[in-house]
Amino acid sequence: MSDFRSLHRAGAPLVLPNAWDVASARMLMRAGFPAVGTTSLGVAAANGLPDGQDATAADSLRLVRRIAGLGCHVSVDIERGSVGAAVAVAAAGAAGINVEDAMGPVERQVRLIRQVKREAPGLFVNARTDTHWQRAGEVGEALRRVRAYADAGADGVFVPGLRAPADIEAVVRGVGVPVNVLHEPCGPAVAELAALGVRRVSTGSLLFRVALAAAVGAAQAVRDGAPVDGAGLPTYAQIAASG
Repeated sequence: MSDFRSLHRAGAPLVLPNAWDVASARMLMRAGFPAVGTTSLGVAAANGLPDGQDATAADSLRLVRRIAGLGCHVSVDIERGSVGAAVAVAAAGAAGINVEDAMGPVERQVRLIRQVKREAPGLFVNARTDTHWQRAGEVGEALRRVRAYADAGADGVFVPGLRAPADIEAVVRGVGVPVNVLHEPCGPAVAELAALGVRRVSTGSLLFRVALAAAVGAAQAVRDGAPVDGAGLPTYAQIAASG
């Protein structure tokens, strides 16, 4: 199995699908993805917890313990996280973490990154800034933050919500570590992102939301007497055999 760091290639970015439970992780691995991430929203919602409030640490740790070592790398979204959370998921078999700044002080995040790299040097730290997440972002602020995180030892940086090709290219050129962006249905395709120099593309909560919509749609179709498209669905036996 390739080293996780080496999967972040210029011209051929790592497409990182995000799972929310063991079944989704197994199916993604079987589909040939060399690495799987976790989605904090998916893990939180599946467990009846709020997202973005560091409420999923225990559930995320249980999840990585169950899926690590199954044939692909695992990167864990630890939200704002802590050194203890990072060390715990590394010990459980995670290859990397995603840790967000929630637009808090840059100095706090720099200290956290340095401490994590000291305590778990082999862990790939993907440092996320929320300059563009659910807000009108400013690329200069994003660059200031990701440069500080890279200088602190982050192995990659993540700017979810960054969409404009010129802004993406500016971040790629402005930092010396792999840049991760979030795939959005109406945003640039993977090939376009690769041409801009992006080396990692995450799906975030997209797969979880698609799965929920498909489940509700199928239930409504059954209720209303409409056909349910079963083409391509895994069989009962296939799912049962993966347990």
